[in-house]
Amino acid sequence: MKIIGSVKEDLASEKRISITPETVKKFAELNFSVLLEKNYGEHLGISDEEFKNKGATLYASVKEVLEKSQIILKVNCPSNDEINSIKDSSILIGQFDTYSDREMLNKLIKKNINIFSLNLLPRITRAQSMDVLSSQANLAGYRAVIESIEEFDKAIPMMMTAAGTITPAKVFVIGAGVAGLQAIATAKRLGAVVSATDVRTIAKEQVESLGGKFLSVEGAENLETSGGYAKEAGEDFKKKQAELLKSYIKKNDIVICTALVPGKKAPRIISEEMVKSMRPGSIIYDLAVNQGGNSAFSQADKVNVVNGVKVMGAKNILNKLALTASSLYAKNLSNFLNNLYDTEKKDIYINQEDEIINKTLINKEL
Repeated sequence: MKIIGSVKEDLASEKRISITPETVKKFAELNFSVLLEKNYGEHLGISDEEFKNKGATLYASVKEVLEKSQIILKVNCPSNDEINSIKDSSILIGQFDTYSDREMLNKLIKKNINIFSLNLLPRITRAQSMDVLSSQANLAGYRAVIESIEEFDKAIPMMMTAAGTITPAKVFVIGAGVAGLQAIATAKRLGAVVSATDVRTIAKEQVESLGGKFLSVEGAENLETSGGYAKEAGEDFKKKQAELLKSYIKKNDIVICTALVPGKKAPRIISEEMVKSMRPGSIIYDLAVNQGGNSAFSQADKVNVVNGVKVMGAKNILNKLALTASSLYAKNLSNFLNNLYDTEKKDIYINQEDEIINKTLINKEL
């Protein structure tokens, strides 16, 4: 019987968990046993008793959980102490970045650990139920709007009162990927007038289907990779985009930035001049802040006020929705593990002819 193990992340920076009572039950159905660190989900209101009732065993020692487990589920890359406790030739599954986590991943590779990063999941139909980037970005887009509105000192929807009419807030979303589309949908539901822009021409139809206005750069090409992600724009496009945004951004009350290019620094889209052109009381929420930011003046976990404009972004916005984010993340991991499970052999089988397994496996030094 294979043992799946998981320990708490560093709660100062990461509140999500990788296993929920629901997924413990699913693992038991595949004849896996589950080991967890004591008080594993206590910070989210999930008691040890709930995990035990579904079949998990809890240990006080992190070292013991890691040493006994053949398969380890994590959110972030293990620490040095955790790496020392992980058994050679075991399996590690989580959300690992091949650039920022390179040093730690190479240490794991030297121990012949098969690492699977769901950040590398191919965008194919069969992988949708395992897509952690989409499930987590969806929540990030929603929360970015909520956080922005909390800082905004005016009402969002149009209101007609005996004292007069309140005009609706204008929300502009930069980047119409999963996070951007959810931001559009959330702002629209709350009554805002919403517009958005993206370097991918396919995004126009998606934005308009949610009731948003699409702002496009004249003569723009479709800057989309075969995997469905955005490509880095050329200098000519950036120049045209800057001219367009210069006159447009100042008309909006809230700007949500979500533009990312996989494996690269986030593109700087909002200049200092653009920030200063906005009305005092306006908000810029930068979801790309950890990758360098789309906006000038954005810093993780800080609200910088520039000429009355609040520029903000969280290092880990998902900590504000940790229970919901954990529920979706744990299901993504469970579905991925299910794909690794060979029903005939009744065991884990790393079949590198499977595109999902092949693309996510990291077993060579980076």
